[in-house]
This record gives sequence, C-alpha cells and structure tokens, in this order.
Amino acid sequence: MSYKRKIKVLIVDDSAIVRQALSLIFNSDPFIEVVATANDPYFAVKKIQKFQPDVITLDLQMPRMDGLTFLKKIMKQNPIPVVIISSFSEQGSMNTIKALEYGAVDVVEKPSLSDERAIRESKLRLCNKIKAASLAKVKRKTDNRLTNNTPLSPGKKYSADVIIPEPLVYRKTSPTDKIIAIGASTGGTEAIKTFLMKMPTNAPGIVIVQHMPEKFTLSFANRLNQLCQIKVKEAENRDVVERGTALIAPGNKHMLLKRMGNRYFVEVIDGPLVNRHKPAVDVLFRSVAKYAGSNAIGIIMTGMGADGAKGLLEMKNAGATTAAQDEKTCVVFGMPKVAIKKGGVDKILPLQMLAGFALRNS
Repeated sequence: MSYKRKIKVLIVDDSAIVRQALSLIFNSDPFIEVVATANDPYFAVKKIQKFQPDVITLDLQMPRMDGLTFLKKIMKQNPIPVVIISSFSEQGSMNTIKALEYGAVDVVEKPSLSDERAIRESKLRLCNKIKAASLAKVKRKTDNRLTNNTPLSPGKKYSADVIIPEPLVYRKTSPTDKIIAIGASTGGTEAIKTFLMKMPTNAPGIVIVQHMPEKFTLSFANRLNQLCQIKVKEAENRDVVERGTALIAPGNKHMLLKRMGNRYFVEVIDGPLVNRHKPAVDVLFRSVAKYAGSNAIGIIMTGMGADGAKGLLEMKNAGATTAAQDEKTCVVFGMPKVAIKKGGVDKILPLQMLAGFALRNS
C-alpha cells in the first residue's frame, strides 16, 4: 500500500493516559501522524480548525459535551471520518451503535493499557481502522493518499485454510431452503441495516460477518432486532439458520455454516485471525460454499481489504448466486472491488437494490 502523504489524526479523549497511548501507537506507523489531541469536544473544535485532520478518533464519554452530541455536530457542519474508540459497557455499547448510525465509520475497543505487550497487540488493529477510515466517503474532498486498495501486510496473514480446508470437489446440494450470506467491514453496519430492514418476515435464513469488536456485535444485533421485521441475533454455537432470522457472527469468533439433513446451523469457534480478522468473511463464505452450494446467495458489502473475495469466488464456483455493493454506495470500495477482480461476482448493484436481488434469487 502506497501513500502520498501521512494520514493526519486528531485524538479526542478525556484521559491523558489514553491520549498518550494512542499517540504512541499511531505515530509508530510510518503512514499516520497524530497532529493534535483534545481532552473534550470544545478543544477539539479548535484543533479541527487549526490542523484539518483526515480522521478523528473519539471517545463517547467526555466532560462538557458527550461524544454523541459532538459527533452529530461534526457530521452536520464539517464531515470528517470518525472512528469511535470506546471501552465496553452495556450502555456504552448501545451508544456506539448509535454513533455508527449518526455517521461514525468504525468502532474499536480501547486498547488495554496494562502492559506494553497489550498495547503492541492493539497496534495493527487500531492503525488498520485509521487507514480504512481515511478512505471513507464522508469527507468533502477526494482522498489522494492511497494508490490501491490492497490489504495491509505487516505480520503473518492466514487464509481460511487454518479454519476450514478448501474442498477439492463441491458436493451437489439437494433442494432445500435458500441461505443468504453477507460479509462487510468499514461502513457495513449501516449497509447491513439497510439490507435487513427490507427483509420480510418469511425471508430466507441469513448469516452475516461484520468486522466488529467482541461484545459490540451483541448490541449491534439487538439494535437491528428492534428495527427489522425479521429476528436478528448474535449467533451462538449450533443456532439453527431458519426463515425470518439473521445470525450475526460474534466479535472475536469465527462463524461457519454447517448442515445436517435439510437443516442448516452455525458453528461458532475460536481460532487464529484470518485475513487479520476474527470473524472473517472468507471463513463463513467457504463454509457456505461447502454446505449450501447452489442453495446460497452471497453478498459482499463495503469494507477495506480483501476479506471475503476468495470465499465469494468459491461460493460462485459451487453454484451460488453472488452480488457486490457498487462503488458509489460503498463507504470504502475495497472488499467488493477485490471480489469483482477475482471474478466471484455475478451482479454489481447499489446498496438499495441488494435486498431485492437476494429475494428474487431465493
């Protein structure tokens, strides 16, 4: 990945320790520069005017003005990509989901500051979020730093092979209910919401991987369950995939589709990061290719990198019908772009047309 200039970051957090830790993490990346920090939104406004950051990291619990209120003002007056960096709590998690609805492009859990090792382990995840956010279309001017959308490459990168071997031959599937499999990353929470809110109560069973931190996926699923006609829940091991239900892979776990007779269920397991993600879209898509074959519809949505591209091609080769979200409606046209290049996409459609496509082919 090549950059024309460093990504300028403003850190907004009321904790001096957190501001210092995040500054060390981001400044250790050669493509990121922390241009300023602020301990509350009022100071942040002045820093935005002075430094014109490309990305803002934002804590939601702050004095004088809470993070949600500040976020709404940013998105209304001066839209800049915002990454929420939040500690998990039940109320805080729900506020994080609201922040994504208000226009934040991503969320990451605050790194543990207990020791240097924990901070080092958070570096790749945090820096990836900043780089993905720098591509988001909430900005007023076209980004010119990235020359391509290839995935980040420091450290060892595992494929789906470490979780589920690629079948040498795909079995022929007998007629049964259709399955819809969805993969998304940056910008995906709103894309998935748009998709699921169009699903009728008798929609085919849906399995979803959205790159999201552990515990936050539960709040995300609960929020969607309030808004949609279908039932939406965070997947648990051996949950049945059935009509009128969408299962969202839990953060920090892989989710696979399995089949017993004519019934589908999910397996939720631990394991190494795949494409530097857990859950990984490739893991889900490969399992769908293996166990559902031509009875599946695969959809890849907005996100940075290549996770899901190989798996979607495997689904297509197994007889599934596939689609990708188009560039115009993507927050980041990375994952769909790579999937299209690999040849795994039957149709390229705007977000608003993906639900109709899935229902017509089910």
